[in-house]
Amino acid sequence: MDVSTQGRRWLARHERVGDALPAAPLVLVATAATAVGESSWHEPRWQAAAWTAASCLPLVVRSRRPLLVTVVTLAGGLTLMAFVPALAFAPAAGLVALYTLAVCGGRRTAWTVGVLAAVALAGVHAASHAESPVGGSALLRFDSAIAATALGRAVRSRRDHLAAARERAERAESTREEEARRRVAEERVRIARDLHDVVAHHVTLVNAQAGVAHHLLRADPDRAFEALAHIKDNSRAALDELRATVGLLRRPDDTSGARAPIPRLADLDRLADGFRASGLAVEVTRTGTPAAQAPATELTAYRIVQEALTNSHKHAAATRAAVLLDHGPRSLRVTVTDDGRPGAAQGAGTGNGLIGMRERATAVGGTVTAGPLPEGGFRVVADLPLPLSPASV
Repeated sequence: MDVSTQGRRWLARHERVGDALPAAPLVLVATAATAVGESSWHEPRWQAAAWTAASCLPLVVRSRRPLLVTVVTLAGGLTLMAFVPALAFAPAAGLVALYTLAVCGGRRTAWTVGVLAAVALAGVHAASHAESPVGGSALLRFDSAIAATALGRAVRSRRDHLAAARERAERAESTREEEARRRVAEERVRIARDLHDVVAHHVTLVNAQAGVAHHLLRADPDRAFEALAHIKDNSRAALDELRATVGLLRRPDDTSGARAPIPRLADLDRLADGFRASGLAVEVTRTGTPAAQAPATELTAYRIVQEALTNSHKHAAATRAAVLLDHGPRSLRVTVTDDGRPGAAQGAGTGNGLIGMRERATAVGGTVTAGPLPEGGFRVVADLPLPLSPASV
């Protein structure tokens, strides 16, 4: 912190000292002026210097009572000017008060008082010196009052401008912080949705396979052992996906080896195998020519298929499901159809799965429609846009 900054802060804490500072140079200049003769220097007129010092006393409170101080100092200066014409610096304290009023007061008040003071100073000086009101000396005092007011308003305008700029900067900083907090909240919701999908899917499979193992443990130990092996595989997959999802919360300087890749459409066959092992026959069909897809689109498509199959197996008591990936030139259509009926299983869903699918599709610019089929079963259709290739732009 430099010396000037420390000085300004000290004066801000000691307001009266700062208000009284202009008085010393005013008294010195007024004293020196009274010592100037027509052709030589002579002893200062100490009486005039004392009157100048007395007129500066109200300046001690000029920041707190600018209008009152202006009126008092101008009245004293005009009085001295009228009765002691030789005192040329009589209105000096009044000019400082005018400047302070322009800085601290309103614009209309400052200019009204400033113009009246300028007219009064010019008129009283002209009358006391038997000069013309438009003479050089009278106009000098008129201009001094106007200049003090104009300088004060300029300083006030600059302070207001700086204050407004500082407020805009603080508001912008606050807005950036709020935007950052909002994005963090949205990211937490997205990660929570991913965790829900992972846990719900794999726990559903583990629960179904555990039931099969329990049922066949004595009657068919080989099939029960196979079901237990599937439980082991699904629990490991659940841990891997949980580790990958929670890895999004790691710091940037964490090792990349601790993060698993996000699911892609190429992983759908492995996803279908897990459902087949739990008793839901899943058929995956692909049509069209696969185009380049953004990782977010592939992850969205994968999660929609995962959520739809989980709902079919857990809540619709379905035995068969069909997954169709239709690759178009500008969009990817994902259709999941089952032969179950909503709410057939105990503990039917609350609809959060469908809400999550719609939110995921909306996040990448797509849509999701879902509903029962007339012939029975349920269908989920997601249309996800693909990024434009350079040739199509």
